[in-house]
Amino acid sequence: MSNLQQPPPDTGQQIWPSEQPRQNPGWASNPYAAPMYPGTASGPVPLWAPLYGASLPEAVSRFFKKYATFSGRASRSEYWWWALVSGIVSLVLNIFTLVAGSAGATLRPDGTSVPGPGYWVGLILSVIISLAIIVPSLAVSVRRLHDTNMSGWMYLLILVPFVGPILIVVFMALGSKPEGQRFDVPA
Repeated sequence: MSNLQQPPPDTGQQIWPSEQPRQNPGWASNPYAAPMYPGTASGPVPLWAPLYGASLPEAVSRFFKKYATFSGRASRSEYWWWALVSGIVSLVLNIFTLVAGSAGATLRPDGTSVPGPGYWVGLILSVIISLAIIVPSLAVSVRRLHDTNMSGWMYLLILVPFVGPILIVVFMALGSKPEGQRFDVPA
């Protein structure tokens, strides 16, 4: 049997590029790849820099550590992991509010329903959590726009009915651009 790593002897047949050995020492590096920060080859990524390929715990931790930091950048993984956690928490709170509100619900003589006391507990809990995360949610959104080399003020497009929220989702899904480094503020 012949070695698959070595090209076959010159038989006059063309070797397809996918079958050629992969030795690319002369290729230029991808400018859109995750940047290497000075002095971080072996240590953790500094808090001022975006963490590309963040795991769920890392993204949530950085979300709260950068509570009101609107400068700098946030990677896609930092933003979308938090969006997932926020969506799940919101869903669980809504389900709790509906279930707790239906337990002990009564009907008025005119036929309208009055939610049970658990509804008010769920509603108050939802309001408290929403108020606690509104500032860091805005901050991570602005930092995510910075990573795509857009101004954070673009987030105001969310106020445009119908089209605005769709544009924001598209902007948040865009890849990182190296030009976005202009928003970095090294500590």
